Amino acid sequence: QVQLVESGGGLVKSGGSLRLSCTASGTFFKVYTMGWYRQPPGNQRDMVATISSGGNIIYEDSVKGRFAITRDNAKNTVYLQMNSLKPEDTAVYYCKADIIDRWSTPMTDYWGQGTQVTVSS
Repeated sequence: QVQLVESGGGLVKSGGSLRLSCTASGTFFKVYTMGWYRQPPGNQRDMVATISSGGNIIYEDSVKGRFAITRDNAKNTVYLQMNSLKPEDTAVYYCKADIIDRWSTPMTDYWGQGTQVTVSS
C-alpha cells in the first residue's frame, strides 16, 4: 500500500552538491519520521539524517554543516541537500519513513529503493 520512490543520486566531484528526494505514495494514515540512511560498499547501513513530522532533526556527525534535510508534509516528501561532498560520502542512499497505514495499526518502517551517490576524489 505504501511505496517510497527516491531520485537525485549521481556522480559528482569532491566539493560538489546533490539533492536527493523521496516521496511516499499509496494509502496510509500518517507519515511520521522520515530520514536518509546510507550504505557504502561492503559496509553496514547507517543513519545520515532524520526529520520528524514536527521538524525535529538529527544528523550524523560527519555530515553536520554540509547536509540539510527538509520535508514537505503536504507532499509526503523528504529531501537531502548534500553540499561539500567528499569521497567518503560515496554510498547507496536509502530513504526511510515511519508510517501508520491505518489508525490503530502498528507503525511500520518503509524503505526506498536506494539511489547511488558517488563522489570522486
